[in-house]
Amino acid sequence: MDFEWAPEHEAFRHEFRDWLAAHLPPEFCLDDAADDRVASDRETFERRRAWQAKMHAAGWVGVTWPKEYGGRGAGLMERVIWEEEYAAARAPVLPGAMGLSLVGPTIIHWGTDVQKREHLPAILSGDAVWCQGFSEPGAGSDLASLRTRAEDRGDDFLVNGQKVWTSGAHFAHWIILLARTDPDAPKHKGISAFLVPMSTPGITVRPLVLMTGHRHFNEVFFEEVRLPKSSLLGPLNQGWMVSTTTLMHERHSAGARNNVAQVRALVALAKTLPRDGGTAWDDPLVRQRLAQLAIDCEAFTYTRLRGLTRQLRGEPPGPEGSILKLSGSELGVRIAEAAGELLGVHALVNAPSALVPDAPRWFNRIVAARQYTISAGTSEIQRNIIGERVLGLPKG
Repeated sequence: MDFEWAPEHEAFRHEFRDWLAAHLPPEFCLDDAADDRVASDRETFERRRAWQAKMHAAGWVGVTWPKEYGGRGAGLMERVIWEEEYAAARAPVLPGAMGLSLVGPTIIHWGTDVQKREHLPAILSGDAVWCQGFSEPGAGSDLASLRTRAEDRGDDFLVNGQKVWTSGAHFAHWIILLARTDPDAPKHKGISAFLVPMSTPGITVRPLVLMTGHRHFNEVFFEEVRLPKSSLLGPLNQGWMVSTTTLMHERHSAGARNNVAQVRALVALAKTLPRDGGTAWDDPLVRQRLAQLAIDCEAFTYTRLRGLTRQLRGEPPGPEGSILKLSGSELGVRIAEAAGELLGVHALVNAPSALVPDAPRWFNRIVAARQYTISAGTSEIQRNIIGERVLGLPKG
């Protein structure tokens, strides 16, 4: 691979970097934006939505979306640069990220002209924020076992069921919903996808409180919810194909997260944390462990570049994205374990101190890291995908 950036790519990078430097409010900046990907309260959510609208007005939202749908029509390399610069600026995850990275591309692929006109501009501007109604209490990793039912009543569909682990549902305006429309079909058949306003009568959202105190997950209940036929996304009973489009983008997005900034912060902490008359950094075992984490981050970076090479050849996101998802989430757990062992009892303090000024960051890291091995497909599911669809191994 040629790692040199073309002049036009460098120009794009500097243009976006300069724009962020001039317009990103310092109070918006976060150390680990992915851990605060859903705003902690309504006020923060609305501030970030206004930020997305400002970015959109300047042409910095949906840069790779086709121009006909309101995007910039930029290429894959511009998207990579956008992600790198946005992360380097410590900017918050956009409230419309679900729509921008998952729902929007799915609508572009499967939606009718009417659905595209209705939804795509609002996704870009932040006027419509989306959540994803896929997982259920008995259908998480085995998503095809979902039991939420959409019964065809002639003029509309009648939906009953429950979703869970629905990120941002308490703020969302719309949900992309999977429901079973043919209960007699094999489990991967007879499923349909719908685009549903969260204001529809019969929808109830119940937040789930995490160990960190965050409330970005939710249960969503559907009781006698009536949906017009126009809410169907893609062919009837072919929702599994629609969901595959969404999940491929989700795993690419989940795999894009790199932990290098956390490792650097952990190294800086080790150099100041007192231990045995010196600092933790003086311990060769500590240095070796942190060096290995830094190496793992570099390996992750080059693995991602291999995936980008596939897409530059014109191929869509494929099962190789599971490699990024698996390696990234497992690396996050190893970083959390290293932080816990380095900090000892200080890891339990969720407040800044003279010894550990960024203690809340590490408390959250230690408590929250395991969730990434579950969300967007568990590590076990990712290993199955890699084994069966990447390596060609027989199903167990």
